[in-house]
Amino acid sequence: MLRNELENYLNQLLDITRFQDYCPNGLQVEGREAIHKIVTGVTASLQLLGAAAANNADAVLVHHGYFWRGEDARITGMKSRRIATLINSNINLFAYHLPLDIHMELGNNAQLAKRLGFIETGRFGEQDIAVRGKLTESLSLNALGEKISLALSRKPLIIGNPEQSIRQIAWCTGAAQGYFDAAIAQGVDAYITGEISEQTVHAARESGVAFIAAGHHATERYGVQALGEHLAQKFGIQHQFIDIDNPV
Repeated sequence: MLRNELENYLNQLLDITRFQDYCPNGLQVEGREAIHKIVTGVTASLQLLGAAAANNADAVLVHHGYFWRGEDARITGMKSRRIATLINSNINLFAYHLPLDIHMELGNNAQLAKRLGFIETGRFGEQDIAVRGKLTESLSLNALGEKISLALSRKPLIIGNPEQSIRQIAWCTGAAQGYFDAAIAQGVDAYITGEISEQTVHAARESGVAFIAAGHHATERYGVQALGEHLAQKFGIQHQFIDIDNPV
């Protein structure tokens, strides 16, 4: 398909004009016009771009792209090497941040829930980014942690009583520890996100609401994969997900 056709489809599918975001969503670096193969990944790191070029990708589709609000606008150093790799390989870069977190079917939060068997019951937080829901059956916090570890291939950091019963739950992928107070106000037993801050430990202990930090990268691998598979099925283009491991 053509680059502008793909861009228009993605922008409409993810409803990008609805969001106030920290970066531009959509086509960030222009490459060749015809797109036969897309490589997806979490972050447009130099390693991912090199792998995409080696695998003959026409476009790279990521959750974490470039040109973040407040960053140095100069194209130097790391930024120069990344953009030069895209331009020299004539590869398009598409990036979708909040729209990919929030999408009701293909989003990071929806895809994480699918893998963990959570049932969504509502949304909360800024732009309805966080999700409230429940488990199909009550589990101890320890058992829930084991379930997450198996699903994400990563042991989560858990703050709370291992024997605590968990049924009502809230979650938001990535670096969403700032929504913990809002999650507590939802009346849940536990909150899952990617990262944790020092003060979050005390808030979990004092509130009695368990906090689970399951990894920023680990919780955000699935939305972009689902989006890539959706494009492959709808348009018949090739899709390859490349996972550049990240311990955070």
